[in-house]
Amino acid sequence: MKSFCVFQCHHCLMHFLENNPGTAHRTGSCQILEYGGKGENSNCSLISLLLQLLSSSANKKVIFLKTPQFLESNQAQPRADTRFSSNICHGTKGVFELLSGWRRTKENLPFKDRVADAYSDVMVTYTMTSSLYFITFGMGASPFTNIEAVKIFCQNMCVSILLNYFYIFSFFGSCLVFAGQLEQNRYHSIFCCKIPSAEYLDRKPVWFQTVMSDGHQQTSHHETNPYQHHFIQHFLREHYNEWITNIYVKPFVVILYLIYASFSFMGCLQISDGASIINLLASNSPSVSYAMVQQKYFSNYSPVIGFYVYEPLEYWNSSVQEDLQRLCSGFTAVSWVEQYYQFLKVSNISANNKTDFISILQSSFLKKPEFQHFRNDIIFSKAGDENNIIASRLYLVARTSRDKQKEVIEVLDKLRPLSLSKSIRFIVFNPSFVFTDHYSLSVTVPALIAGFGVLLVLILTFILVIHPLGNFWLILSVTSIELGVLGLMTLWNVDLDCISILCLIYTLNFAIDHCAPLLYTFVLATEHTRTQCIKRSLQEHGTAILQNMTSFLIGLVPLLFVPSNLTFTLFKCLLLSGGCTLLHCFVILPVFLTFFPPSKKHHKKKKRAKRKEREEIECIEIQENPDHVTTV
Repeated sequence: MKSFCVFQCHHCLMHFLENNPGTAHRTGSCQILEYGGKGENSNCSLISLLLQLLSSSANKKVIFLKTPQFLESNQAQPRADTRFSSNICHGTKGVFELLSGWRRTKENLPFKDRVADAYSDVMVTYTMTSSLYFITFGMGASPFTNIEAVKIFCQNMCVSILLNYFYIFSFFGSCLVFAGQLEQNRYHSIFCCKIPSAEYLDRKPVWFQTVMSDGHQQTSHHETNPYQHHFIQHFLREHYNEWITNIYVKPFVVILYLIYASFSFMGCLQISDGASIINLLASNSPSVSYAMVQQKYFSNYSPVIGFYVYEPLEYWNSSVQEDLQRLCSGFTAVSWVEQYYQFLKVSNISANNKTDFISILQSSFLKKPEFQHFRNDIIFSKAGDENNIIASRLYLVARTSRDKQKEVIEVLDKLRPLSLSKSIRFIVFNPSFVFTDHYSLSVTVPALIAGFGVLLVLILTFILVIHPLGNFWLILSVTSIELGVLGLMTLWNVDLDCISILCLIYTLNFAIDHCAPLLYTFVLATEHTRTQCIKRSLQEHGTAILQNMTSFLIGLVPLLFVPSNLTFTLFKCLLLSGGCTLLHCFVILPVFLTFFPPSKKHHKKKKRAKRKEREEIECIEIQENPDHVTTV
């Protein structure tokens, strides 16, 4: 599908080049949200954004064709929403960065050179972040992951990342080339027609002027840097940069970060697992109502645990009776064995051998009305004239405290090893144990993936050394964002379940994707002061980050209307990921980088040395050419 679109775009471009061999000046069609600013309206960029959204949707359909069984899972919809939201954000980040790189190119260059400059400016960072995405989720898609749902999610994310990356290189690049050719020939970016002259537009209605104007009617087409007139760029340069670097604002930012760190640390101390059936069902389902009532009024008791003996036992043997009593100690038991022993004691009947034990059990005990419900708890088999008990079951209920889930897990951890070591072979089961086991694995495996992801990021950042302090700041920023999301989601009543863990893995890449360009631009900047360097970083990448964050947060709004607790958990985690990353990119890092290393003094020394060397060269030239100086 994408190759067909690329072919169509190139075919349209070649047809346009054949009919329009000349070139003119650009029309500025790649201005995003250009309300009131110079440059054409947001036609090209809005179309680019819509194309990226359609590409993300197409990726989702391709993934569903690849793994249709994933749709049948009861957790398919929340994980599909996670994948779709993550896919959109990663793709739009590349689109916005490439558009910003396009706007920073010079107008008087041929469109081929402008596209080359834009790609060289953006695609190195985008390739690095895409590689981190791919490697991190690739570990989750490896055979070492023993949870099929997590494996499918990570496999689909890898496919989405590859499709997004090649989309930026192929189809979107073709659209950018086509838009550049339109700009040079003063064609409209949507209607592909010549833009009318200013005199012609003055005679038309206002709506026609708004639609057909290129925004350069009142300015020169030779403007060297039209990107400076973008209203977000203008706001960042003229207002926000001056405000955030003000000496009176910095103390309040430090206090804000201390509050942020305090709440994050407090939340990290209160982390709880999400092994609750409430987290898996629709908000208004009857099962959720039952679980909430049970938790409110009967939370002092564990679920009814089925104790299943799956091999023949000598129940008439006193040692077996002692083993059963020892296993059931600490529980309130509903046991046919206990009731039968009590019946024999009250009736003063002795059953010390197999024949008497089974005969009295069948002919007397199970015939009484008060004990007839135990018939379904015992399975008999007959071999000739002899009856045997081949399996039986008991029911156990444990007394628990407020931390019910933790105690149930402790009971399971205690009983299951005993089933393998004791002479009595048994299993314990309750339907809620399925979710307990599921979430114990769903938390452990993704947590290990996240840990390996962090380790891999450390290794890659030290291999791809751009600047040691830049790598150090990137690690600090990502750690701060991860701990902030983890602590704040706990304070927002989000348990540590598989969805929140997957969101934490995504937050790792999300933070790197947005903080890395800002930090590396800062550490490599050659301005005289740190303040000037951070201003330059915000001017180059602030617009793309703000645009991507805005589209990402708007894309989360539909999740509020899905009646699912898992989807609401997804909304909370992704909202915190976007909010914490936005806070670090625009508030915390711009302030902290102004009074922490790296220092910019060596850049001053280099510039002074170059200036002194240039002055010496000029003096030598003046001494060698006195006539030329006189002529001047």
